[in-house]
Amino acid sequence: MDRRFRNQPKRSRVPTLRDGSADQAACRRVWGGGPAASAACPKSRRRPGTAAGLHRPGPPDGVQRMSGIVERLGIGPVGLPTIPEGGFRSTLAALEFTAEAFIAFSFLGILFGLVWIVRRRPDLGREYRPLIWAGGLFLFLSALAHLLGALSTVLPFHWLVGIADAAVAALASATVVLLLPLLPRLAQAPSTAQLAQANDSLRREVAGHEVTLRELETVQRELETRVADRTRELSSVKARLETALRGAYVHAFSQDRDLRYTWVYDPGGHGAEEMIGRTDAELFPAGERETMLAVKQRVLDSGTAETCELTAVNPRERALYAVHLEPAHGLDGQIDGLTGAAIDISRLRSLESEQRRLADELRTALQRYEIALRGSHMTLFTQDRELRFTSISNPLFGRDVSEIVGRTDEEILPPESLAQFGALARNALAAGKAQGGEVSVKEGADTRWYELHVEPLPDAAGTITGVACALFDITERKTGESHLRLLMRELTHRSKNLLAVIQAMARQTARHSAGNIETFLEAFGARLQALATSHDLLVQEGWYGASLGDLTRRQLSKYLDGAASRVSVQGPAVHLKPAAAQSYGLALHELASNAERYGALSVPAGRVDVEWHMRPAEEGREEAVEILWAEKDGPDVTAPASRGFGTLVVEKNLARALDAEVVLDFDPGGVRCRMVIPASHLLAAR
Repeated sequence: MDRRFRNQPKRSRVPTLRDGSADQAACRRVWGGGPAASAACPKSRRRPGTAAGLHRPGPPDGVQRMSGIVERLGIGPVGLPTIPEGGFRSTLAALEFTAEAFIAFSFLGILFGLVWIVRRRPDLGREYRPLIWAGGLFLFLSALAHLLGALSTVLPFHWLVGIADAAVAALASATVVLLLPLLPRLAQAPSTAQLAQANDSLRREVAGHEVTLRELETVQRELETRVADRTRELSSVKARLETALRGAYVHAFSQDRDLRYTWVYDPGGHGAEEMIGRTDAELFPAGERETMLAVKQRVLDSGTAETCELTAVNPRERALYAVHLEPAHGLDGQIDGLTGAAIDISRLRSLESEQRRLADELRTALQRYEIALRGSHMTLFTQDRELRFTSISNPLFGRDVSEIVGRTDEEILPPESLAQFGALARNALAAGKAQGGEVSVKEGADTRWYELHVEPLPDAAGTITGVACALFDITERKTGESHLRLLMRELTHRSKNLLAVIQAMARQTARHSAGNIETFLEAFGARLQALATSHDLLVQEGWYGASLGDLTRRQLSKYLDGAASRVSVQGPAVHLKPAAAQSYGLALHELASNAERYGALSVPAGRVDVEWHMRPAEEGREEAVEILWAEKDGPDVTAPASRGFGTLVVEKNLARALDAEVVLDFDPGGVRCRMVIPASHLLAAR
């Protein structure tokens, strides 16, 4: 049907007369009679209020000319061929109905095809969905419009056809709007030649993949062969491993990340299968599994192997195991479990404990032995028949053990001592009996003495293979004996000198005591005490000498009282020889006694300062120590009318015995005494 006339109401298609009334006969011929003709061909076209038989105003001249053209072309108002005088044929109306129906069903078929494609192409993008929906609705409404057009040939549905056409037009416009943005992409769709080329390329790729597949099949067969070989090797290795584990009595196992046992090897073959798939919490009592689980979890978390000792209790005994754990990695390199090995070390630990006990006892015995050797100054050593040192304890001659063992007497001992050592050792080897004697060894400028005891050293068969020697250092004993002899001579000499000093001191004291026995006893006793003090200090130093500072403080000890001391003693370290110490001690006693009776020490406020310093050597005089005695804050001093014994001891005896320079000054402010003792009476600092 011609769409240009679809939007006109159906009643406009009925031929009308110029006077506006319907030509009933002509209208019925068009509609073919029946109810449709009755409905489509009204009896009158008159408007209400218009008298019958009156004519409406005719159409404009242009409309009349167009109607004439249509009539001359033979086309009716509804697009059907018209018969100028005989009306429209009913067969043409049937043909229009049939065509409209076929078109409607064709649109529905296209719609169903579109739905079928969409259902089987879920890959179509969202950007095509609106177009698909609009196209589907367009097809559906077009089918509906054609179906209504077919029905309008027999039923008065002309107004519905207009509405349907308007909807189809709107949807067609929307479809065009949606289609326009997609035209570039649709234009890029591959052509048939491109698709054919792509198919050829795909076929070549498939052919290449088939070649690759055949190569992969070949590789697969090779891999299967290798896997079979490796499987046989693995089975062999597994058998060897189990043999080794069984021989070493090692328990081995593996667990997954949940600590379920996946493989267990028990050299005793007891309960290994029962452990597969179970965890430590299911197999071990609570007292044993906590430490084990903690260590295993630490290995899984850190990825670091660990070794620990765990205790396991069974009905027969309590066993101690050394367990080594290592993380197990999967193909992706991630930790997927752990492997472990456990060894029963109960016997080993028991032996180690016993070994430690014996080692401690041996160490204690050796320590006592070494202490005894060090305390006794004894050296023990062994030599073979060539007199080569094989062992030594408490090495001698300042050498290390490594410097002695493996060497002979000729390499260790000085030439002058070889004969003594060698004679004793060779006699013991020849006679098979112990030998002994004293030997001396030169060590630099000194000579050390040893008592050597040599015994033959037999082996298990009784054959003498060397000698065992004990060397005792008796140098100190020898030196002591020599020193003792010297001391005896020195003591004899000094005793004579001391007796002479005491005799002279007694004679001088008695001379100045004016016959008063009490005065004599007091003065003589004090001087003997001062002499004894000097002798005590000399005895402490082995008669080597005495410190000037110590001697001064001891002679003045009764006047030294801590913070309230009335005597000050200052000076560098100087050591006097024994004779100088005796003379200086007596002189210092006389000065202190005089200060206590007449000088600064006789009053509470008085003080005495004793100072000394070394006077360097100058042209014409040697180095000396200069000692100054100074009293202050005491009573006024006047020079005595006569010289007493004390003055003689200070001025004459000290100067004569020590070649000293003595100046005694009775200054009114306090007695001052200057004593200069030459360095020849001093000892070198020790």
